[in-house]
Amino acid sequence: MEDAQITTCPNCGKKNRLPVAAGGTPRCGNCHEPLPWIVEAAADEFDAAIDATSPVLVDFWAPWCGPCRMVTPAVEALGREHPGRLKVVKLNIDTAPAIASRYGVQGIPLLILLQNGREVDRQVGAVPAPQLRAWLEPHLTATSGSAT
Repeated sequence: MEDAQITTCPNCGKKNRLPVAAGGTPRCGNCHEPLPWIVEAAADEFDAAIDATSPVLVDFWAPWCGPCRMVTPAVEALGREHPGRLKVVKLNIDTAPAIASRYGVQGIPLLILLQNGREVDRQVGAVPAPQLRAWLEPHLTATSGSAT
């Protein structure tokens, strides 16, 4: 799945190719504003995908999981609300069981927030968008104000 994914710039509306793994923060090729970085990673690119300077929200999910499909819009909305400050990596646990095991996934949906490759927090189960936002926002505020 090494192909670049396409995202639309929320500022100017232009479509941009977005790599699963890359250094820095993706910016629009047209207006240079930060882009929402929401990608689906395959097992062989997962470690590179979570290697980011900004916090990474990993969404462990499966296509057959109804609650996962309920949480997806809220997770993606958070990614769009925080361009340049949050990367969202979606991982289908059916195609990456070894990674799911490494992170101790026992139930899905599971959201894990990583900073500098280390787990900062996790949210298990389907929660409403406002609760998800309340869980995530303090972590983004803390990381944006620090020089780490």
